[in-house]
Amino acid sequence: MVHTDMILFLKKQKMNKPFKYSTEELEEGLDLLLQFEKRGGLLPVAVQETATGQILMLASVNKEAFEKTIKTGLATFWSTSRNTLWTKGETSGDTLKMDNILVDCDQDALVYQVTLLGDGVCHTYGSNERHRKACFYRELKVEKEGLQFVEGMQ
Repeated sequence: MVHTDMILFLKKQKMNKPFKYSTEELEEGLDLLLQFEKRGGLLPVAVQETATGQILMLASVNKEAFEKTIKTGLATFWSTSRNTLWTKGETSGDTLKMDNILVDCDQDALVYQVTLLGDGVCHTYGSNERHRKACFYRELKVEKEGLQFVEGMQ
């Protein structure tokens, strides 16, 4: 992701205009028209490791977090528990380098494709006493009526 080009791109977009867009503009157009106001100022973001396709975490971004992500090239989110901006890895050192951003059909959800620089994204620790690589480390086993650890993520 070339950050200077992305900053110029953002300046050209219509994200700041409170305007109701047509379905055609949202779903087929090539203008970035992220629908922050539709979801109370926050958009959900699935964070996916580029190299493996693994979903690492789910988070939220507001307009400020999205713009900081573009400017710095590091995944920045809105912490709903602390009500503040949060760049992943600020305290742990486990940062997420942005590789690509996917925008859904309604422009109200995102996928950040990233390269993990560090141990993991989860605040919990695995059996190796390091941060787990992903927050999604358990899977539902319906036949057992419960959860089990994903292989290798205990």
